[in-house]
Amino acid sequence: MTTDTSTRRPAWLILAAALLLSIGLAAPSSQAAGPLTVAQGAAQQDGSAQTVRGYVVGQPTATTTVVRSGFPNDYALALADSASETDPGRMLYVQLTSGFRDAWGLRSNPDLLGDRVDVTGPLEAYFSHAGLKSPTAIARADGGDPGDPGDPGDPPPTGDGPWDDTYYASAVGLTGAALKAELHDIVDDAQALSYSQVWDALKDTDEDPANSANVRLLYSGESRSKSLNGGDVGDWNREHVWAKSHGDFGTATGPGTDVHHLRPTDVQVNGTRGNKDFDEGGGAVAGCSGCLTDADSFEPPDAVKGDVARMVLYMAVRWEGDAGRPDLEVNDLVDNGSAPRMGRISELLAWNAQDPVDAFEMRRNDRIHATWQGNRNPFVDHPEWAEAIWG
Repeated sequence: MTTDTSTRRPAWLILAAALLLSIGLAAPSSQAAGPLTVAQGAAQQDGSAQTVRGYVVGQPTATTTVVRSGFPNDYALALADSASETDPGRMLYVQLTSGFRDAWGLRSNPDLLGDRVDVTGPLEAYFSHAGLKSPTAIARADGGDPGDPGDPGDPPPTGDGPWDDTYYASAVGLTGAALKAELHDIVDDAQALSYSQVWDALKDTDEDPANSANVRLLYSGESRSKSLNGGDVGDWNREHVWAKSHGDFGTATGPGTDVHHLRPTDVQVNGTRGNKDFDEGGGAVAGCSGCLTDADSFEPPDAVKGDVARMVLYMAVRWEGDAGRPDLEVNDLVDNGSAPRMGRISELLAWNAQDPVDAFEMRRNDRIHATWQGNRNPFVDHPEWAEAIWG
């Protein structure tokens, strides 16, 4: 009888395998997974905490805009798999929270452009773009020291604002609840307007710099005649950025007539926004390029997202329940109804970071202070104080 030896292994091979097993080489040990590429991080927008490795290629300032010079602030980075990448669609946008800005922000550290870095944090959209938010660690990929996230309650930068030695002197150096309370005491000292006076105030505070006969409408950005104020189609009216039903304060003198959050808007766009909270997403809004809305939220165009955020945050500081007024507070919800709450704070903080204060917004703050109410919006003068309180 013959024996089939086609599946037998030679004795020497069996011995070699046994020897490899005995010293742990029979199967390679699993290695820790390395950092994700930017392309992988952009594809995995599921909120999971990951480390992404990429080159710093600029600072995002809008969904499709990344600047490589003249950096407006230290609030964000754009990463790519190539140091020469210019297509925002191939980038990952990284939010820089307050503890990372001094070490990793491009305005303070323009030489970081082109460096390869590892960033760890949740993979989720930022600027309505593939992103990584609230990082927990940042380090140079060549082994350089990581940025120290520090204490999120570290005091904000101080001493460099034109009002720091006077108007904000008692708030400089504070943070968290103490800063919020002190800012309330400062801005609470204000002149109250009637609702009819608001018409005149808005014709001054929101005057179109290119045409003194017009006002600039908040959401649409359109320039429209000052005389077309009213309630008809084609008119502009008084938009309560903090919806007056959120706290049910109406238009009696008080929060309902505070010009810091009242803006000229197209009548129909105002009606579409209604009393919705602020958040991202939804369908297009007629008459307002860049506006989106759904059943419970409204998203303004990128150009005024920071303006909206800073107005809402001002209201949460200005109106704290004194003298029978509502205690307005921000939260991370939408569909707040008649509660004295407005959301979504996570988006408002992101909008505050992505849309810096411009000359129009600063002039408006100055006019309200000098001519109409005698108080200022501290988040226009110090946008970083938003993170110092709510970040």
